[in-house]
Amino acid sequence: MADFGQQRTNMVESQIRPSDVTDRRIIRAMLEVPREQFVPTSLKPIAYMDQQIALSKAPAAGEARGLLEPRVLAKLVQLAEIGNSDVVLDVGCGPGYSAALLGRLAETVVALEADAELVETAGAVLADLGLDNVAVVSGALEAGYPNEGPYDAIFIGGRVEEIPAELLDQLKDGGRLVAVRGTPVHARALIWRRIGANFDVQEAFEAAAPLLPGFSKARSFAL
Repeated sequence: MADFGQQRTNMVESQIRPSDVTDRRIIRAMLEVPREQFVPTSLKPIAYMDQQIALSKAPAAGEARGLLEPRVLAKLVQLAEIGNSDVVLDVGCGPGYSAALLGRLAETVVALEADAELVETAGAVLADLGLDNVAVVSGALEAGYPNEGPYDAIFIGGRVEEIPAELLDQLKDGGRLVAVRGTPVHARALIWRRIGANFDVQEAFEAAAPLLPGFSKARSFAL
């Protein structure tokens, strides 16, 4: 039988700590949250490997949904600077692993997902773990979830080509939004900070992540 507790420790020691993740709360959360519970039985043996884990087939015009590489996820969470009194929107929460980590850091997490099967999985696993400060909601990812906003932080669990203005508008003044932006070949993690009606955008580190539905640039056609 696999020793998942030891695998979690190995993940933190070999993938997370060497990647400049210094927030002890994030390290503690990654040691405590059972990543293997967020994947099907057939994928549990690779739950703690340093790779993305696809949980669905790629659609005709998109990329497969799943779990981010642990290192990328931890660095994105650290970039968001989550405080223990923060209200956080987790966009594209997938099966709920990112929401479980964020729930260990923030006061309240709204976990938004568009895929019905992933919504069901996230709700069930998070309930089993007793994370009653995390609410799973269904809706279009690019629209965010304004009903519970504005948010101290918005975490986008995947790659985007652009950020819709309506999503940025759901940040409080001083709030942060983090996401991976770019192409499958070249992408970087960025942080947007709201300063009144304006946004300061800074690049942070190179990262790979699947493109989330709803975050593609509008294509123009030449006549």
